[in-house]
Amino acid sequence: MPSLPSSSVADPTPPDFSGLWVALVTPFHADGAVDHAALAALARRLAAAPIAGFVVCGSTGEAAALDEAEQDAVLATVAQAAPGVRRIMGVSGQHLCRTAARLRSLAGAGLAGVLLPAPVYIRPSQAGLLHWFGQLADRSPAPVLVYDIPYRTGSTLARETLLSLAAHPRIAGIKDCGGDADKTRALIADGRLQVLAGEDANIFATVAEGGAGAIAASAHVHTARLARVIALLREGRLAEARALWQPLLPLMEALFAEPNPGPMKALLAARGEMAAVLRAPMTAASEALCARLQALDAAVDAAG
Repeated sequence: MPSLPSSSVADPTPPDFSGLWVALVTPFHADGAVDHAALAALARRLAAAPIAGFVVCGSTGEAAALDEAEQDAVLATVAQAAPGVRRIMGVSGQHLCRTAARLRSLAGAGLAGVLLPAPVYIRPSQAGLLHWFGQLADRSPAPVLVYDIPYRTGSTLARETLLSLAAHPRIAGIKDCGGDADKTRALIADGRLQVLAGEDANIFATVAEGGAGAIAASAHVHTARLARVIALLREGRLAEARALWQPLLPLMEALFAEPNPGPMKALLAARGEMAAVLRAPMTAASEALCARLQALDAAVDAAG
């Protein structure tokens, strides 16, 4: 495999990824085709909330079930529907040069960042992970957020590896699904990477500890409330943030009671925003969970 040259130049103004990013679902028609009308309407609705931006074609967006042309079309629909909202694009792969080529293909897409996980299935060493992220960050058209999610990739990024990656001028942050609170605290204390909670139930704790914000699938609903929780936490107003957060938590937990994004699509379907259709091997949420989600959703509304 040919090597990739290193050519990193620090940006004069470091990017700011603080706040609430919505990990967008990808709506489908009953026949499985992407429902661009529903996606555009969803993006427009969410754009009215105080969000930092969208994450397009992440795991919540079923990116692994979309080919590159479909991914590009999804990104274009979101950009057209909400042109003033920043966008992060999920990019994944197992082949270094092909993944680098995919990154280069996004050079004209106006991205605020790219979300990049470890290569799935391969399970490289920590040295291999350093090489993977470093080489791809060199070629990325936008700042990189490392996606630390070992239960999907099979690779655990060690604390020392992440601290080494923090020195790369194109690596700006991390979506933290690593499940290691000590590692999260160490990254926050180090201060070079913006730490974004990637597990929705951990948002309060991560931001209260000094994290920058969150990338959240649950942010499709009660979006302004969750954004307000994060803003209050960053201002140190814990009691006010807690009062808004606690009614959200049962709904958040239920949204992940079955594989994401099935429950979220079910709730959005109940609201009339899209069909509850997923691409195989993903399956729709159970009827019992759908009923529970609607009740919990209504309870948040009732909490005020």
